[in-house]
Amino acid sequence: MLPFNRLPKVSPNSMLARVLLAFLATAGFFYVNIMPALVDGLKVGLGFTNKQAGLVGSCNVYGAACGAFLIAFLVRRINWRAAAHFLLLGLIGMDLLSMLVKNPFALMGARFLHGFIGGMLVGISFSIFARTTAPDRTFGVLLLVQVFAGGLGVMSLPLLVPKFGTSVLFVTLILFSLTTLVMLQFLPDYPVKVPLTRAHGAAPDRLQLKPLLLALFAVFFFQAANMGLFAFIIGLGKRHGLDVAFISETLGMANWFATLGAVLVIVVSTRFGIFKPIIGGILLALVGTYTFNYCEVKWIWIAANIGTGITWNFVISHLLGMCARFDRTGQTAVWGGFASKMGLASGPMLFSFIVGAGNYSVLIATALVLLALATFASVVPAWVLDHGAVNDLPDAQGAQAVP
Repeated sequence: MLPFNRLPKVSPNSMLARVLLAFLATAGFFYVNIMPALVDGLKVGLGFTNKQAGLVGSCNVYGAACGAFLIAFLVRRINWRAAAHFLLLGLIGMDLLSMLVKNPFALMGARFLHGFIGGMLVGISFSIFARTTAPDRTFGVLLLVQVFAGGLGVMSLPLLVPKFGTSVLFVTLILFSLTTLVMLQFLPDYPVKVPLTRAHGAAPDRLQLKPLLLALFAVFFFQAANMGLFAFIIGLGKRHGLDVAFISETLGMANWFATLGAVLVIVVSTRFGIFKPIIGGILLALVGTYTFNYCEVKWIWIAANIGTGITWNFVISHLLGMCARFDRTGQTAVWGGFASKMGLASGPMLFSFIVGAGNYSVLIATALVLLALATFASVVPAWVLDHGAVNDLPDAQGAQAVP
């Protein structure tokens, strides 16, 4: 690794640095962005059942949650750059192993380990996000990278699997990890920022736990609500009499429009604080989710999908940024990532019990309840951070590139 230390480093708070950091985080979680292609590829290429292919994907996500949980305790004590190199190589190794596994249960185990490694990498990446200025802006760039890279994967991989087999899925993940490994060499060091003085009115450290826990619950509830509904969105459209072709086309269109939410975060950042964007965004998400009750009207279906997609990207960037602002070591950002993954994994599982044979009205009502809980949980931490009660740490303006 030593020869790479002489390579030029990007400015730590530049947009290019945010892009490189976004790739680093995406590498550990990219399989989620191509999950439809991964699940379908396992069915087409290896003959897995819907349940088997779905469980492989679930094992990947729950492994990531476990990895994020572990790294939260270690992130202050490790050399993040050395760990990132090691974890990227581990991801490549697990993807190579996955190419050789044909048994569904063995593949579940392999993908759980892959997710565990990836979850640790995402956790490390989130800890670095917290050491940049305006971490919510970095999370916005992350969503842009994920949406565009995932969109390309979902469009192309289902066409390649019948020709080249399931190996093409894992080769794609390997190529992404190799690309990220190269990008890593140009990232500067992001030292932990320790506050020299405590700002006037700042709460003592022991009191930061309460608003942080509320922030983590807000992330969990918000992700569970959105992913739970999204997992059954095609069935919801069918139940309201919409054609499958129309559903798939509009969902694809909505996915691209949803990037506007991430763009808004990058442009606006914290110009209006975080309380107003978070509360306003979740309230709009509540309205958009409620309108799914009337999605037999095509324009309402389109508007609801675009609106909830935009608010999803916009709000989650601010929520994760909010978690990151509780300290400059990055530990609370890692906890935010863990809460996000648990929400993404648990939402579809909860909703699968609720929807039953097609009880979509109750499914929508459940999503509304979870969004309401996310609103209540986010009020206190967002207000406290906006008014400086715990956010007494200076922005990371002093981080310098390593020569």
